[in-house]
Amino acid sequence: MGHRKYSAPRRGSVAFRPRARAKSLEARVRTWPQATGEKTALLGYAGFKVGGIHVLTIDDREKTPNFGKHLLNTATVIATPPIKIIGMRGYKKDLYGQHAIFDAYAKDLPKELARLVEVKQADDAVSKAEGLLGQTASVMAIVAVMPHSIGLSQKRPFVFELAVSGKDVKSQFEYVKNLLGKEVKASDIFQLGQNIDVFGITRGKGIEGPITRFGVKRKQHKSRKSVRAVGTLGPISPAVVMYTVARQGQRGFHQRTEYNKRILIMSNTEKDGKSINPKGGFKHFGLVNGDYIVVRGSIPGVPKRLIKMRHPIRNVPKKVLEPKVLEVVSE
Repeated sequence: MGHRKYSAPRRGSVAFRPRARAKSLEARVRTWPQATGEKTALLGYAGFKVGGIHVLTIDDREKTPNFGKHLLNTATVIATPPIKIIGMRGYKKDLYGQHAIFDAYAKDLPKELARLVEVKQADDAVSKAEGLLGQTASVMAIVAVMPHSIGLSQKRPFVFELAVSGKDVKSQFEYVKNLLGKEVKASDIFQLGQNIDVFGITRGKGIEGPITRFGVKRKQHKSRKSVRAVGTLGPISPAVVMYTVARQGQRGFHQRTEYNKRILIMSNTEKDGKSINPKGGFKHFGLVNGDYIVVRGSIPGVPKRLIKMRHPIRNVPKKVLEPKVLEVVSE
């Protein structure tokens, strides 16, 4: 390593490999909270990133130095148009994992769905699915989000699955069955003040070197001809470069998950009469019309990108406190 007497610590977390471009603009939710409990409800939602603002609140975290004092929070606005329940899917479980055994869709599907997929099913698909509940381990809701409903130019909807909570499979099935063809709002799923997990695709940075991509230290002056390259690619034998060695490559446009983002505001610009839009609208997005939520902190992605949300899976608090918002600074 040149000037170094001992080996250096490794640079860059292996947990984030492979640092390759995401396959899709739509993030995948691979894990859901335990779907047990008396209440039956959807465990997730989706929206579109708008931009950043500042929210002045009173710190309600007990046993902290700032308890009861003013707290200026960096926050992010997410536009949350209603999602439409277009179908359901049942999964059976065996030694090889989960496998879909039935799909059932609503009768009145949105016309925009034809841009994505053509749905054909028998008239008695729902009743046939009910007969397979004995083999079913879980029921998922198939939902659609329309980007053009919040003023975006994209007409093709995003279609994905959401998990359903409930004490048993039958209650999950009945819940989704009653919602087929209906719209659900964010206020029906989330509660003001609760924590949520967000999923998104980060902003793409293109090709970067190992200094920027992994945080490798620059070499000493005159130690080698290169300064921003790694000191060594590995031992002389075996003559291979291990995958853990920092190399140049793609940075950004990765799927990332942010845990425990608190909902500070949940509102509607038309009903409440309180506009959250800055003068001229949000940069690269425009004006927010309709439902939106404001979460504390930053979230991955660029404006207009799809953001998926779910109920928290880590450190779930027993009590949800409504935040005390004093002022919202949009500019």
